[in-house]
Amino acid sequence: MRFILAIDQGTTSTRAILFDQNLKVAAVSQQEFPQHFPASGWVEHDAGDLWTSAAGTARAVIEKARIKATSIAAIGITNQRETSVLWDRATGKPLARAIVWQDRRTAAFCAELREAGHEAMITERTGLLLDPYFSGTKLKWLLDTIPDARARALRGELAFGTVDSWLIWNLTGGRSHVTDATNAARTMLFNIRTNQWDKDICALLDIPMALLPEVFDCAADFGRSRADLFGHEIPILGVAGDQHAATVGQACFTPGMMKSTYGTGCFAMLNIGRDFVTSKNRLLTTIAYRLNGETTYALEGSIFIAGAVVQWLRDGLKIIRDASETQPLAIAADDTQHLVMVPAFTGLGAPYWKPDCRGAIYGLTRSSGPKEFARAALESVGFQTRDLLDAMRADWGMAEDAILRVDGGMVASDWTMQFLADILGTSVDRPEMTETTALGAAYLAGLQAGLCPSPQDFAKNWALERRFDPKMDAGARADKYARWVKAVQATMMVT
Repeated sequence: MRFILAIDQGTTSTRAILFDQNLKVAAVSQQEFPQHFPASGWVEHDAGDLWTSAAGTARAVIEKARIKATSIAAIGITNQRETSVLWDRATGKPLARAIVWQDRRTAAFCAELREAGHEAMITERTGLLLDPYFSGTKLKWLLDTIPDARARALRGELAFGTVDSWLIWNLTGGRSHVTDATNAARTMLFNIRTNQWDKDICALLDIPMALLPEVFDCAADFGRSRADLFGHEIPILGVAGDQHAATVGQACFTPGMMKSTYGTGCFAMLNIGRDFVTSKNRLLTTIAYRLNGETTYALEGSIFIAGAVVQWLRDGLKIIRDASETQPLAIAADDTQHLVMVPAFTGLGAPYWKPDCRGAIYGLTRSSGPKEFARAALESVGFQTRDLLDAMRADWGMAEDAILRVDGGMVASDWTMQFLADILGTSVDRPEMTETTALGAAYLAGLQAGLCPSPQDFAKNWALERRFDPKMDAGARADKYARWVKAVQATMMVT
């Protein structure tokens, strides 16, 4: 039996999952790490925590499975996207904390670029909008604020990477400074039409191109792990950003197929095939995956706060102790109250793109309590997904009866998934394998290793655990969504 080690480096924790050659889970290890909020709208990680949690969980999962590293055919990596790391090539040490994808510190600079008329060019080449969400302006900020950083970058002394690059650098002992096309596509520095780093955008942001990693397909030879890490060198053969890996893991290989992942944020991705389509509704055009040199594009909608709103109920308001408590609270909530929560804690993502917006709750009464807050929090995820689905339909003309495949931690809640189907007015499919992000990374590595079948054959093995069909009356659906739209409009006006 041969195994594939998937490292899933997320926003709040890192998981390592060992899959057997039939892509069945053999063992899992997970480790949370600290979040740092040094200023309002700023979110940082200690890059060392990202690496040590990845190495630690990888070792732990090998020990749990009681196998030797020689039995592992390949490593696949999937990661939180856009989070930016700048490090010293000689020492391998970061020059500062990693700036997380949620961070909004470059909002003013993005506004300057937009006012100067640069957004159209950036969107035309990268498929992205001018927003602090993406890595490019994060990297510029680091180069602007760390003494001598830009001069050192020009001398070739520094390296930049998203989290995948940082992990690969450490896994290979600094032998590989590489990334894959999906992670490169999220930097706002990569031309996804030509599949090359864009010289004009790098010049606009004053970013020396010597900093940037080499870009590979999602299934490729990214290097080999150091022998001392696991007792044997293991080839790294698959890499994709978390949402792209989930798209692969959900077997969304046919244009028109759509998945939505509910983790810290929510990210819906619609496969649109080989043709680049520019959104007219402020969605992103991105690389879904790149295999054998062929690029498949997707329309993506990004919601910054999904599972994080439940974390807020737990850690901020302290009205729950565990995420699982939200479902019974939501079920027991007073139906006569119509609380609407707009969880814009770090701004609003697609299709609004308002980085300075902040959260709000509407419809409070003296009777409002934890039950109503829990329901409003879970409903906010469904409302935001409806925003994305409507924009996708307007951009690409997807079928009204299109089925949404879902994954991520929140999909364990039947109540949340039923509300999602109700407010979307379409069916929601939850797969048997909900670890689709790690599965996608494992599949890509296994594909390159020759252990896994073609995408078409892999898709045949996708298995449904439960389908949620809409049950809500059309009038009730329209009323609830109208309240959400008004709440969002009011929030944007206030902030």
